[in-house]
Amino acid sequence: MEFEPLSMGNEVIEFDMIGIADDAVDIEHPVDEEDLLDSSPVTVVPASASASAGEVYIPEGDTNLEPYEGMEFESEEAAKAFFNSYARRVGFSTRVSMSRRSRRDGAIIQRSFVCAKEGFRVDKDKPGRDGRVKRPRAETRVGCKAMLVVKIQDSGRWVVSGFVKEHNHELVPPDKVHCLRSHRHVSGAAKSLIDTLQGAGIGPSGIMSALIKEYGGISNVGFTERDCRNYMRSSRQRTLGGDTQLLLDYLRNMQAENPAFVYAVQGDEDQCMSNIFWADPKARMNYTYFGDTVTFDTTYRSNRYRLPFAPFTGVNHHGQPVLFGCALLINESEASFVWLFKTWLAAMSGSPPVSITTDHDRVIRLAVTQVFPMTRHRFCKWHIFKECQEKLSHVLSGHPNFEAELHKCVNLTESIEEFESCWFSLIDRYYIREHEWLQTIFSDRRQWVPVYLRDTFFAEMSITQRSDSMNSYFDGYVNASTTLQLFVKQYEKTLESRYEKEVKADYDTINTNPFLKTPSPMEKQAAELYTRKLFMKFQEELVETLTFLATKDEDQDAISIYRVAKFGESHKAYSVRFNVREMKATCSCQMFEFSGLLCRHILTVFRVTNVLTLPTRYVLKRWTRNAKSGVILEERANDLLNSSRESLTVRYNNLRHEALKYVDEGVKTLDIYNVAVAALQEAADRVALAKKNGGKMASVNGSGREERSAHGNHSSASFGDRKWGLEQSPSMDDQDKKIQKLSRQLERARRKCEVYRANLLSVLKDIEEQKLQLSVKVQNIKLGMKD
Repeated sequence: MEFEPLSMGNEVIEFDMIGIADDAVDIEHPVDEEDLLDSSPVTVVPASASASAGEVYIPEGDTNLEPYEGMEFESEEAAKAFFNSYARRVGFSTRVSMSRRSRRDGAIIQRSFVCAKEGFRVDKDKPGRDGRVKRPRAETRVGCKAMLVVKIQDSGRWVVSGFVKEHNHELVPPDKVHCLRSHRHVSGAAKSLIDTLQGAGIGPSGIMSALIKEYGGISNVGFTERDCRNYMRSSRQRTLGGDTQLLLDYLRNMQAENPAFVYAVQGDEDQCMSNIFWADPKARMNYTYFGDTVTFDTTYRSNRYRLPFAPFTGVNHHGQPVLFGCALLINESEASFVWLFKTWLAAMSGSPPVSITTDHDRVIRLAVTQVFPMTRHRFCKWHIFKECQEKLSHVLSGHPNFEAELHKCVNLTESIEEFESCWFSLIDRYYIREHEWLQTIFSDRRQWVPVYLRDTFFAEMSITQRSDSMNSYFDGYVNASTTLQLFVKQYEKTLESRYEKEVKADYDTINTNPFLKTPSPMEKQAAELYTRKLFMKFQEELVETLTFLATKDEDQDAISIYRVAKFGESHKAYSVRFNVREMKATCSCQMFEFSGLLCRHILTVFRVTNVLTLPTRYVLKRWTRNAKSGVILEERANDLLNSSRESLTVRYNNLRHEALKYVDEGVKTLDIYNVAVAALQEAADRVALAKKNGGKMASVNGSGREERSAHGNHSSASFGDRKWGLEQSPSMDDQDKKIQKLSRQLERARRKCEVYRANLLSVLKDIEEQKLQLSVKVQNIKLGMKD
């Protein structure tokens, strides 16, 4: 097909769609840059109209008008919109295929609009930035020839110079046309509604449900859930504005000060920036101690807060929230959450947690399944209860007792059978069995109802009370008016405040003695092992054993099965299995598996079987006052430290931890103590020698003493330039001071071990005294019975 030449003053450019002229300037639009054409009403000027008659508009009732050669438009945009409107009526999507510019001034003088299925995809198997080939997408192009070509006239109007109507593929029916790319458009009214609902804390799925109801069907909405998510993301980018650059500058400065500080940006920092993640060295080290359970808190991502960020948090040995990293959430697609979780996991040395708690969100669940396949995923129960107030508002308004009954059904049922029976009884009583949202959360019950989760560790002391770690780390520092610029300042204050609270809890644990309520050696042992808050919880369980009775039901080889119930409540009994040989007990309530503390039922069995002290297997180090001494989760810590050896602070902490290992082992006997002291002295000599050798080890095979005698009198000038030696001396002095400091710490640790040993002997002595008193009491009772 050939087109007539178009006169452009003194310059004439030929347009030939079969053979391109050598002097033409063509612009071909790539596959991934398809224009999204607006479907707003347009005006069309027929070619037959007289110039003096002015512009002729399409009659309002003429909805079947087709393009034809010679049809004129007042602008290029009007031509775009008309062709896209025509495509919507017919049932296909459009895009810009080719443009031509004038060689004189670079202005566009011809546009080609084609069916989105025009041409064929060019294979691009180029790897991405991470070296992996991108996931292949479905083939959508089939070589369709349908097209519309318009070119500009001297008058400034655009005229149709070519039109091909026929397609080589099936057209889309009217009820599916809203899914086509060029017809997906978020209108102004829809944007206002999205902003309002997002500000109320509703997610993309909930917003789409509201839009479908508002517009009377998905086909009338005019866009998909993905478009809704994209609009929400762009809205956040506009809201944040240039503040993200402030955050990036802060993160760069922090990393420059300490290489153990990590941050990552999804996308290009300077162009299409998406989510941001960061973790400071303390957060990464805390994960090595308390990374068994993690909460991904997305409370702040709603527009109720101006700051769409999400912290990764956990629980320390005092039951306080502890930070494992932060993310700024601009894009909430599945791919973005996958990127975020993988980036966080890499920063935590690649060791996934035992359990993770998140909001009840479909996209987050898909990402967690991909990145943490072996981690137990739990939905935040309190987030679901909050959803309940919205989804079942009509039930709550008419039945005030429903919410309390729902909480009782979820929190107080003791078995799966009891919960499910209670659930169906409840929803049948209120005639809501067919409610869609209730059906959804019931199908997800294994991920949020406590009775299904008690076999996994979540570091929670109570099933009925909300965890302190959820939604609380930044409480008091982030509110509805906090901007990103203010958050950068508040972030440091939050860390300092949390650290002060931890130090205060450490001080209270070490320097104050708790009040003991029983003469039990186990209580005294727990008071010396656990932190103050955890001891108070253990003490509560221990005291409750005085109201419980344990009856042996049966013996199975070495295992005895006890029926434990509160006095007067024999109908509500728990089953405890106790292996006396291995000192191993399990309870049907599964409190130890869920929280890491023994329940009153197992403690009752210990009481009646004369188990006077806690077996070591039931004292989790993460709950003790020594939770952060030595190296816990050693492999993770070593990986972290190896990746951050440039940090002086990290090297110091690593050396201190290694020295403490010798303290723990070296005080067990006098012989081992002497060996440990000799080893440390030899290590000190080798460190001194390495200092003199400029940081290089002069001996590998143990000949350190001979080399020291041979080189002990060499000055720093023997290494070359005297200036070099003088520059090294301050560093050597610093290292001497550190070695002396480590030696003092070692001596303090030795004295502390002696104190612990004396305390242990005191406990054993108290136990013997208790036994003696009990024996005397038993004898007195026997004598009284005889009398």
